[in-house]
Amino acid sequence: MARPRTQEARRAALIEATYAAGRTHGLRSLSLTDVAAQAGLTRGAILYYYEDLDALLVEAHAAGVERFCDARDVTIAGLADPREQLAAAIDAGLPSGPDDALMSLLYEFDVLAGNSALHDELVQKLYLRQLETYRGIIAAGRTSGAFSPGLSDDDLAMTFVALEDAYGLHIVGGNALMTVEKAAAAMRAVAAELGCPTALSPVE
Repeated sequence: MARPRTQEARRAALIEATYAAGRTHGLRSLSLTDVAAQAGLTRGAILYYYEDLDALLVEAHAAGVERFCDARDVTIAGLADPREQLAAAIDAGLPSGPDDALMSLLYEFDVLAGNSALHDELVQKLYLRQLETYRGIIAAGRTSGAFSPGLSDDDLAMTFVALEDAYGLHIVGGNALMTVEKAAAAMRAVAAELGCPTALSPVE
């Protein structure tokens, strides 16, 4: 009975090791050996759980999307006011800081898009989830009257995702001129200018 739980824990540990190793080495040069060294295991031990590096990366990406998108959507679902939902979406969509290994790995998948069908599929899946989150909030705000945007829901969702990704990339890239606080404030300011004020916006 303990074996499934042990395997689940080992897989979770390997996912975390993948994030850390990916942050150190970059996805372009990442190898199973790098992940094994990070996890304190042999390369063969990883192959017991995953047939190759791509299989590990697919699960690491899926776990990242679950942690990033699913957790954010749960938070949003617990808020009734679309202005609060938008504020929460902005905050949860940005990295925690330059050392956010998960977000760094997700951004690296963006860089590798076009190099393989696998990377294309993973990047598109995450992008569609980001769009879905913002589109739902905007639609709810428009319906309730909390928002009065001049752009379509699709255009606004694309704008928020573009800002989220651009600011996030600067943050994990170590740009000292861009902090999480600056990025969140800038996104709220843009939202207000576009007719979607957040609950934490200075204009409120």
